Amino acid sequence: MVFNSLTFLLFLAISLGVHALPLSWRARKVNLLVASSLFYAAWNPLFLPLLWYAITLDWFLARALHAARTQARRKVLLGVSLVSNLGLLAFFKYGPFLSDNTNALFQALGVPLQVPRVDVVLPVAISFYTFESLAYTLDVYRGQEKPWRSFLDFSLFLTFFPHLVAGPIVRPHDFLPQCLEERRATLAQLLWGLLLLVLGVFEKTVLADGLLAPLVDTVFSPGAQPNAWEAWSAALAFSGQIFCDFAGYSLCAIGVALCFGFHLPDNFQSPYASLGFSDFWRRWHISLSSWLRDYLYISLGGNRHGPTRTHVNLMLTMLLGGLWHGASWTFVVWGGLHGLFLVAERLLRPSLESLRWARGPAGRFAAVAVTFVCVCFAWVFFRAPDFGTAFTVVKAMVGGAGTGAGGLLSRLDMLLAVLTVSVLLAVQWRYRDEPLPRIFESVPWWASAGAVTAMLVALVTATGVDRAFIYFQF
Repeated sequence: MVFNSLTFLLFLAISLGVHALPLSWRARKVNLLVASSLFYAAWNPLFLPLLWYAITLDWFLARALHAARTQARRKVLLGVSLVSNLGLLAFFKYGPFLSDNTNALFQALGVPLQVPRVDVVLPVAISFYTFESLAYTLDVYRGQEKPWRSFLDFSLFLTFFPHLVAGPIVRPHDFLPQCLEERRATLAQLLWGLLLLVLGVFEKTVLADGLLAPLVDTVFSPGAQPNAWEAWSAALAFSGQIFCDFAGYSLCAIGVALCFGFHLPDNFQSPYASLGFSDFWRRWHISLSSWLRDYLYISLGGNRHGPTRTHVNLMLTMLLGGLWHGASWTFVVWGGLHGLFLVAERLLRPSLESLRWARGPAGRFAAVAVTFVCVCFAWVFFRAPDFGTAFTVVKAMVGGAGTGAGGLLSRLDMLLAVLTVSVLLAVQWRYRDEPLPRIFESVPWWASAGAVTAMLVALVTATGVDRAFIYFQF
């Protein structure tokens, strides 16, 4: 990582210090824009022009879309935005993947052609800012939004550093109106923002990296032969790791934005307490799932053309959602599994709702348990570096490990992973629909103070490998 904890805190302190000066609102927005551009350039300055290309292109295309007199011209302008944004995303993120698979297909068919493979560095955040920029253009095309007047505001919307590199995927109507009036955090907002930052870093550093990641890495390393206990422990551990890693980043982003007086949307709401798979996707990575719903699933027809078409639309949406996460067939399988879960849920729902016990506490517990187990199973394909590793873990999970399997993890490691995830599940079930501020308000002040103190002590004393956030790679 270019930014370690100390350099980021210094960067944040300087940015907040300038933001607190008695400057005009426009000057403070310029400060945020410059700071955000420097933040992005610190990862790789060569890709900063690519970000500004997306900003400039969709700014002018949206204005041209709004002014276009004919539907044909509007479609052409929208097509330019789609081809440009998705084309760049496809080139940088999927270029090697597409060339490798095309060559494999040619070889299987006996076609004497070879597509050249171009290895390129994936620009950080390209998946996130591409979707945000496309949302703006699509909203203008649909007539849901008008082109924003201020280029400065629009540039800040796409570059704002708290959400730039790993989300949440912010919609134009969530952010741009906040640029109209001067924003400076109150003392309560500043303290709450810093608290969210501490909680997010704690989830990432202590829970995801310190407790869970070593166990996951051991079992999912190529060539490892886990037994059933180790495979399930690793799947459970990864469910906790990816939640604490990504939800931790989202809390950091929301907290840092709040320190500047800006509000970002929540990205997680107790996903492991979901009563089914559609409920899971209303709670997990909310900004992505709502984007896929509004701009892909509904555009494909949603549920407006009968059950069969609805199921096809669900599968296509989840397959493409899986591919969004990475240029690998393992991600496609992960998305396909969730598509199958959603289709099966729709098919079985009428029968389940007719059962009296299914509507009571036992039914709710069963729904949460089945959902969580299936989600953990699917996570195997998300985490595995290749199909060989994924199938080895899956085979062990269903009791098909070989006689020489095992010996990778100690009983203490597995017990610690199960206990950590169990506590996580219990907390999410207890506060399933409670927003985080209300949770803190519901406990005595001394309990909150003690928890924050414990987190700070754990962060100061934490040791281990400095790992990048998992979603930085997407």
